[in-house]
Amino acid sequence: MKNQIRIGCGAGFSGDRIEPAIVLAEKGKLDYLVLECLAERTIALANKRKMADPTKGYDPLLERRIETLLPHLVKNNIRLITNMGAANPIEGAKKIIEIAKKQEITIKVAAVSGDELRINTIDGISINDLKVFGNESFSLEMLKNEIHPEHSLTSNSQLLISMNAYLGIEGILEALQADAQIIITGRVADPSLFLAPMIHEFGWKTDDYDLLGKGTVIGHLMECAGQISGGYFADPIKKPVENMENLGHPFADVFADGSAIISKVEGTGGIINLQTAKEQLLYEVINPNEYYTPDVIADFTSVQLKEIAQNQVRVTGGSGKQKPKAYKVSVGYKAFWQGEGEISYAGPTAYERAKLAGDTIEKRLKSQFEEIQINYIGINSTFGNWWLSEAEAPIPEVRLRVAAKAQTHADAALIGEEVEALYTNGPAGGGGVRKYVNEVIGIVSVLVDRNKVLPQISIFKS
Repeated sequence: MKNQIRIGCGAGFSGDRIEPAIVLAEKGKLDYLVLECLAERTIALANKRKMADPTKGYDPLLERRIETLLPHLVKNNIRLITNMGAANPIEGAKKIIEIAKKQEITIKVAAVSGDELRINTIDGISINDLKVFGNESFSLEMLKNEIHPEHSLTSNSQLLISMNAYLGIEGILEALQADAQIIITGRVADPSLFLAPMIHEFGWKTDDYDLLGKGTVIGHLMECAGQISGGYFADPIKKPVENMENLGHPFADVFADGSAIISKVEGTGGIINLQTAKEQLLYEVINPNEYYTPDVIADFTSVQLKEIAQNQVRVTGGSGKQKPKAYKVSVGYKAFWQGEGEISYAGPTAYERAKLAGDTIEKRLKSQFEEIQINYIGINSTFGNWWLSEAEAPIPEVRLRVAAKAQTHADAALIGEEVEALYTNGPAGGGGVRKYVNEVIGIVSVLVDRNKVLPQISIFKS
């Protein structure tokens, strides 16, 4: 068993930059690279793509990331763990194998699936198996009444898009033991992507909840990539961060006792210090005494952070107790259509004209829509920055945005059409119209007995 491993985080969400992961793979001297690319709506949208094409549903950037990363991973003997499989990890694994063959690279890929649930199928989940999650007491009633009035969700429901359980370490551990060099998962909890290689390399027992709690702390600090290295932290006045255009993503030197040192590749932009680490530690944590994951209920209250050098923070402490008996399940459904329209007004009386335009739209449409939202947005969207100087006052400008919910695409389109009609129907001086219609995905969370959900491993070789 090893006493130390190095894990880098090359992506903190689906649309993250690609080059920081390449820098980590090329110069970070990593043992593992993690790409964390899923969120609740991300996987719901991935399921929509899969419904349209059964060969899709994995992360849209998977091909670009793998094409650029794969040579570095192989050259430097780095194992990749990622949830870019999204709604279709098996097809994602096949795509990785296809890329490897084109590059004449031999590699073993493991796909971890089993997180996708079905209601009332032969081996599926009954509606009665689902329980209330946290304070979301409305969730079950929404599933029963709003998504499907007959109180029975089915796999071919017109409104249900996705139902994915947050799996933990089990499937990844099995894939690591099978010597997979790339592991691609569906919905796995973010810290679990980091915790699994710690357990595998250090020989931790999966019921040693003190160590699992410590490992979860490290995973939580790492999971958002550039956030801990100054990205989401930066404020040019109060919290300046240098060289953000070259923001480096973090790596952690993790030790067998559950401590770690978090740093970044030398020469990259950003900063890792006590402030950035504290902000990330508290990010999305409602109760630091009980931070629920599929692997452990972690306790963050004993965590200690210490700057030991420039861009180096030592992490110690943390603990945990027995893992939850249920998995959190994220349910995505078709909530409504949203129509939007935008138009700009600039120069003298810009706000007054924008306000008149907004009032006009509201009067015309209020009988057709239950709720219309009017926003007045404006700093420099029309004139750019050419006029900015200490001697000149800002030229007034306003961007009018009108939005409303609708039950159909056609109704939602009326919003943009009405905004566009302002061109000649006044008020004066409007320009730069844009109009949008989007189908909005709603998300609710429920719980399901973890014994009813089993991760599945599929192995592929190039």
